[in-house]
Amino acid sequence: MNLLLRLNLLATMPTPVADDNYNSPGTIGFIITFAVAVGAVFLFFDMNRRIRKTKYRSEIREKLAEEDIASFSSEKPQRPEPPTKPQR
Repeated sequence: MNLLLRLNLLATMPTPVADDNYNSPGTIGFIITFAVAVGAVFLFFDMNRRIRKTKYRSEIREKLAEEDIASFSSEKPQRPEPPTKPQR
C-alpha cells in the first residue's frame, strides 16, 4: 500500500522546467571543440608515424651491426676457380 502511495505521488509531481537562464556554448563553442578534436587526431597520426620510423631505423641498425660482426668473425668465402679454356 505504501508503494502505491509513493507511485501516485511521483505521478502527480510536476515535471521540472528548463531554466531560462541556461546558456550553451553555441556554434562557436562547437567549432572550437571540433577544431581541437581534429588537431588531436592529426597529432596522434603524426606521433604514430614518428614512432614507427624510429622503430624501423633501430631494426635496420641492428641488422647492419649483425652483418658487420659476421663479416669480421668469419672468413671470406672462397671464389670458385675460373673455367679452363678448351684445348684445340
